[in-house]
Amino acid sequence: MKRHFDDIQLGSIELFCLAAEEGSFTAAALSAGVTPAAVSRSISRLEERLGTRLFMRTTRSIRLTESGRAYFEQCRQALTQLVEAEREVMGKQLEPAGELRISIPTTYGHHRILPLLPRFRERHPGVRIDVHLSNRNIDFVGEGYDLAIRVRAQPDSTLNARHLEDARLVVIAAPEYLARAGTPTSLDDLAGHDCIQYELPSSGRRISWLFTDNGKEREILATGNYCCSDDVLGGVTLARHGAGLFQTYRFIVEKELEEGSLVEVLPEFGGRSRPFTLLYPHGRHVPLRLRAFIDFLMECTQEWKV
Repeated sequence: MKRHFDDIQLGSIELFCLAAEEGSFTAAALSAGVTPAAVSRSISRLEERLGTRLFMRTTRSIRLTESGRAYFEQCRQALTQLVEAEREVMGKQLEPAGELRISIPTTYGHHRILPLLPRFRERHPGVRIDVHLSNRNIDFVGEGYDLAIRVRAQPDSTLNARHLEDARLVVIAAPEYLARAGTPTSLDDLAGHDCIQYELPSSGRRISWLFTDNGKEREILATGNYCCSDDVLGGVTLARHGAGLFQTYRFIVEKELEEGSLVEVLPEFGGRSRPFTLLYPHGRHVPLRLRAFIDFLMECTQEWKV
């Protein structure tokens, strides 16, 4: 294989990544044990080699250009792979280590994933976990995430997808609401009830309620005087306090249903679910810490199905 980089060029790439991560030539210099002038010269050599500006510079700050950010993401992944390959060969990374950045929807995070993280770190104490709880779609490359979990994930050739579970849906209400408004016994009865709606933050669309009716799947766009967006737990809280009916995931309200503070409504029309999918970038080396976390989650989904 023909040599493409010399030692100086590889060192310049490392200093460039340090400067991008630290947001400062001075901080990168301190981290690398060199002078700020040496960092500046290294990055200037890279820019000359590439024929493009990597940073926008002012007297007080530096900021990656569009080309610089794209180059940084590729270089960071390449350097990470080199480090991990060296550790594996030397037998030093027998255990997963390093930072794992994950993005999870708020509800799924609170009720499914966050409670599991201490158990994962008991197995792999060398892994640090940075959790992003949000219902928005993230940019894996631009934001540096290793893994995301999403509902109804769309096909994407740049991402690997692993099915986690089909989360069962249930319609709930507080006993005091049912005492006041009556208990619906058919899907047509929903038209006479206050049905709390949920609006998707990505599209502003209000989602339909899903049912099974005589073996056929039905979708109903329920109506009412309340609508929540961004956080499904808002609808659960409203239902708990007697605002109306709400369709949500059973795993969120299992405790309340057992205690009787919430009641399942129209169970004979239930059985529908929505899929949760684990996503991570395709076509790149999968770090040991990410492989370990994926295996751990897949193991946990088997426990949920018991």
